[in-house]
Amino acid sequence: MQKPIYILFFLFLFISCKNQQETKIEEVNTNKDSKIEYAKGFDITYHEGYKVITLKNAWPGAEKVFKYALIEKGTILESPEDYDDIVTIPIKNIVVTSTTHIPSLEMLEVDESLIGFPNLDYISSEKTRERINKGLIKELGKNEDINTESLIELSPDAVIGFAVDGNNKTFNTLKKTGIPVIYNGDWTETTPLGKAEWIKFFAAFYNKEDLANDLFSEIKTAYLNAKELALKGKTKPTVLSGAMYKDVWYLPQGKSWAAQFIADANGDYLWSESEGTGSHSLNLESVLEKGEHAQIWIGPSYYTTLKQLKEAHSVYEQFDAFKNDQVYSFTNKVGETGGLLYFELAPNRPDIVLKDMIKILHPELLPNHNLYFFDKLK
Repeated sequence: MQKPIYILFFLFLFISCKNQQETKIEEVNTNKDSKIEYAKGFDITYHEGYKVITLKNAWPGAEKVFKYALIEKGTILESPEDYDDIVTIPIKNIVVTSTTHIPSLEMLEVDESLIGFPNLDYISSEKTRERINKGLIKELGKNEDINTESLIELSPDAVIGFAVDGNNKTFNTLKKTGIPVIYNGDWTETTPLGKAEWIKFFAAFYNKEDLANDLFSEIKTAYLNAKELALKGKTKPTVLSGAMYKDVWYLPQGKSWAAQFIADANGDYLWSESEGTGSHSLNLESVLEKGEHAQIWIGPSYYTTLKQLKEAHSVYEQFDAFKNDQVYSFTNKVGETGGLLYFELAPNRPDIVLKDMIKILHPELLPNHNLYFFDKLK
């Protein structure tokens, strides 16, 4: 998501025997298909001839729980009205609406099914950009103003969307045409492995559960091994983050995704005790008082050089991390049309992000690792 800121019941007379039968099927199938370990926003249950994705947090604070039925061809649901949408699987083509969706399609080897996307310039993947340049993926305008006519003309098997609330007129229009619209809440996850596990969400639409399980298992193992390695660091460097926008300094809250990376890399994030999973809005004085002597500065907003920081506000020069050339950012790793690689790929590959963090905080632990997402600002 390219944004600055970084949610059945049956009739009484028939309950007993039907519940026994369906529970047995679900238990058997769940053991051999995707089982969710870290993600909090969705779950998948498996039944004879269909799957059910339950979306529990489509957007922050969402009260509605969405249920989507993914049915094999020929399956007839007993109570279709119980679902927010129904998709026949495996799907052949798809429209997604966030760059965070792209890596899952590529990793699952189904990226050729992508036929439309809003804001194509935001996509940084070289592989997908090749298909864009060949005219194989249609530009659909902007997320907040998707070209509905173009999307309807594409007639995808499914549209994977996201929302900051439940009021999306475009999605409501699409549903009336019979095009399934499925919300994806990967961006609401607050843990690195929780975000990465959403590859299993996409796998369900293609019957690619085995591959998704293997891929996630590799990422999880690499992440946990890196986390264990970080504990061998001889020091625990203090870390500052964020920067000012107008007169407000924005930085990650202590329970956020970004803060978790610092903690798992054995860093001392100075605002780790703060509650919340979003961003803090602080005044300059409080940040300077607490963070002036921080050893490392990670993620100074959109700035790409130390010169830019200095020109934006002279106060940045007062921080020790600036003085000691210890400022790191992901803003210099972009695709050919300006899309940020970090925003696109980092949620899927937290193991690489963590290794970058360890390289920054404890370079001696990963001497052969080259920074992938981050760069030291010059």
